[in-house]
Amino acid sequence: MLSKQPFARRILIAFVLMTALVSGVFSVSVVVIVHFIEERLVSEEMSRKLDEILREDIPQGRPPRLDSSTRFFASSLAEYAIPKQFSGLEKGFSEIVNGDEAFHAYRQEIDGHTYLLLHEQREFEAHEQALFNAILAGFLLTVLGAWGLGLVMAHKVMAPVSRLAQQVRHRDQLHPLAPPLAPDYPDDEIGQLAAAFDSTLGQIRRSLERERLFTSDVSHELRTPLMVIATSCELLAEAPLGERERGQLARIVRASEEMRDLVQTFLQLARDKTNESAACASRRLAHVAAEQAQHWAPLFAEKGLDFQCVEKSGDDGFYNPVLLRSIMTNLLRNALHYTERGFVRLVLEADGFRVEDSGIGIPAGQHAQIFQPFARGSRARGEGLGLGLSLVERICAKQGWRISLTSEVGSGTCFKVSLKNAV
Repeated sequence: MLSKQPFARRILIAFVLMTALVSGVFSVSVVVIVHFIEERLVSEEMSRKLDEILREDIPQGRPPRLDSSTRFFASSLAEYAIPKQFSGLEKGFSEIVNGDEAFHAYRQEIDGHTYLLLHEQREFEAHEQALFNAILAGFLLTVLGAWGLGLVMAHKVMAPVSRLAQQVRHRDQLHPLAPPLAPDYPDDEIGQLAAAFDSTLGQIRRSLERERLFTSDVSHELRTPLMVIATSCELLAEAPLGERERGQLARIVRASEEMRDLVQTFLQLARDKTNESAACASRRLAHVAAEQAQHWAPLFAEKGLDFQCVEKSGDDGFYNPVLLRSIMTNLLRNALHYTERGFVRLVLEADGFRVEDSGIGIPAGQHAQIFQPFARGSRARGEGLGLGLSLVERICAKQGWRISLTSEVGSGTCFKVSLKNAV
């Protein structure tokens, strides 16, 4: 469909169609005018010639003074008898085409007698055909010229639009100090479009800046109370406590450590600088996995689940421990919440790791949905708000990692994280 064509091509097609329409109407008009003038002029000339013959030549007994291409016939003169093929002509001017022969004919009736003048028009037709060929050639050349001119015009019309698209695409328009686009264009439709881009991009910049500042400020402000909690837990650990109190203290310590990692994760995501994240790559996958296994093993044991940390293949790469730990924490927490019996495995591979469980599984229609913020399945468990897997996907996107999911209802779930694209 024309509406799906590129805008430059639509301009070209419209330009060519308009030119073809105007040129076609002009050409047809020329043909019609030529036929009209031909009929009028030839008719007047043949009428004058016939009157001259009837007034001067016939009354004086002279043969008609005619050129070789003109013939005279009269119903009242035997030597000029009208041939049968011309006897049924209408009065006045007419054109006759008989095979290769073509004639202009003029018939006149005087006192019940019919007089006919025929003029061969082969030479006239040749000139007329040459004129029509010239008109056709002019029409085709006009359309071709319109095509070439349309290409140039479409390029000139679309040049500022393409330039604006390149600027929006390649400039860092979300940078707070990005220059505005509108001053580069005149105050026309393109300038108005550039101004609209500036206005919209400005709103996006301010929104992103508010989010970044909020996340950064919250992350910094939470460090102080977390340090107080950690210090208090250390002091309480030295005091004589009962078994129940020590269990509660261990939960507080674990929650404090998770909160500290979560604050660090949000702080690094808020900075949104890949080079800073890469500079923090200081731990191997096996070391982070061993820490997580030590942290989560007692929780899985309390629920009666068989937890294993299996290293199938070594990975010699270094990774950001805060972000990697945050991913493992969220995936293992999900496995803990959604597995009632059976096993949970953290499997280390050459290009990453996977977390497998024998839990309730995830319906196929919810596989893409669970990575959305605040999305929770129909059988959601725990007290979370549905941000864990969304955070995991954000971290993977920031680091160039990839996360995939395979799951069947009642058969368990497997999250696989590939780290081979990490910087």
